[in-house]
Amino acid sequence: MTQPTPDRRHVALLTNPASGHGKGGRAIQPVLDRLRASGVRVDHVAEDGRDAAEAAVREVAGQGADLILSVGGDGTHGVALQAAVATGTPLGVVPAGTGNDLARALRIPRSDLGDAVTLALEAPVRSIDVGRVRTGEQERFFATIVTAGFDSLVTDRTNAMRWPNGKARYLLAIGMEYFRLAPRDFRVEIDGELVHDGPAILTAVGNTESYGGGMRILPTADPADGLLDVTILEGVRYPRVELPAVLPRIMRGTHATHRAVRTLRGRQVRLESGVMNAYADGDPVGALPVTIDVVPGALQVAAPSA
Repeated sequence: MTQPTPDRRHVALLTNPASGHGKGGRAIQPVLDRLRASGVRVDHVAEDGRDAAEAAVREVAGQGADLILSVGGDGTHGVALQAAVATGTPLGVVPAGTGNDLARALRIPRSDLGDAVTLALEAPVRSIDVGRVRTGEQERFFATIVTAGFDSLVTDRTNAMRWPNGKARYLLAIGMEYFRLAPRDFRVEIDGELVHDGPAILTAVGNTESYGGGMRILPTADPADGLLDVTILEGVRYPRVELPAVLPRIMRGTHATHRAVRTLRGRQVRLESGVMNAYADGDPVGALPVTIDVVPGALQVAAPSA
């Protein structure tokens, strides 16, 4: 669904200087310069803790902002998303993170900040689905993918490490978890039907095709079809031997025919396992079990037509 381009004169700007190992910080001034050159009123919220940033952006949006503009990575956009869904304010995205998978899904320019800002101010607004993940009494909206398994264990380890810095820390965490790699027992239900009960290496559920900077784990996902896509990489006999063969296929989105991969769709997914965290839009959402459902058309985005 596409609407006429509105007059976007008041922008709630959310930035995160820590995104993309400092890329988000370097993007702030050029984005502010472009907005002010366009004659836009800007209320600037610098992310300093997720809850505080969400509350601040929601307050500005509730006071009549025409657009929430998020500058950072998928985690930052996930913060802005909560306010956008709650207030019905359109969301614009300027990619300045590491993975930028939401921008990739929405066909937002990833190499030119100015083009991304112009698009956010001028592109038509269209509706896309969001996911809602619930754990215990908490719930959170997400735009891209929820993951649990090997990749969430890697992220847990990365967050717990203090050395080295940057991407080297993530690569070291991958190596450490890969050395310990073993399938975990998962129970997966889709729309109330048990579809998997046994070992799996990872499970991904979402609205868009990629995570981790272009890994096409859900290659047929459509953010406006009212459904969640699901990929289960089941347990294999020699995981440390077979996983390196599957990963290049995940990058290309051709893994669906691998004997250990199952791809499914549904409106609600429940994931259960042992002690393990789930991540949505790259940020932690809590320990399994989690229930994930789709909320059709809940997010307005300023982006090119699909």
